[in-house]
Amino acid sequence: MFKLLAAPISWCSKKRLVVSLSTYKAEHIAGSFVACQAIWLDSLLTELRIKLKKPIKLFVDNKFAIDLAKNPVSHERSKHIETKFHFLKEQVNKSVIKVVYCPTESRVIDVMTKAAKIERFEKLRKALGVVAF
Repeated sequence: MFKLLAAPISWCSKKRLVVSLSTYKAEHIAGSFVACQAIWLDSLLTELRIKLKKPIKLFVDNKFAIDLAKNPVSHERSKHIETKFHFLKEQVNKSVIKVVYCPTESRVIDVMTKAAKIERFEKLRKALGVVAF
């Protein structure tokens, strides 16, 4: 989900075509797709003469995936990730994207993709700015 001035402007949830055997690889691959989308949105907003603060923050709840994105050296554990998914790492190194840790409990987007108890659902819904009438 992308937010501009605290308001959601875009979101996407879809089944990925790539299979991963670990959560950090799945997060890294998803982060690469998100980085592409973020850069596209940045260019669109630039055309509309709306400047964004750089770097663009990408919130991730997997600390190893964050380390993988931040470390410019190839990890032994990352050698099985296809080269095209290292786009996130390139953007982090260029300071276009900043990967930030976000605890799972604070992930607002989970309200759209995961089942939750009513209390958590209402809390996340409120954090999104959606109110019940």
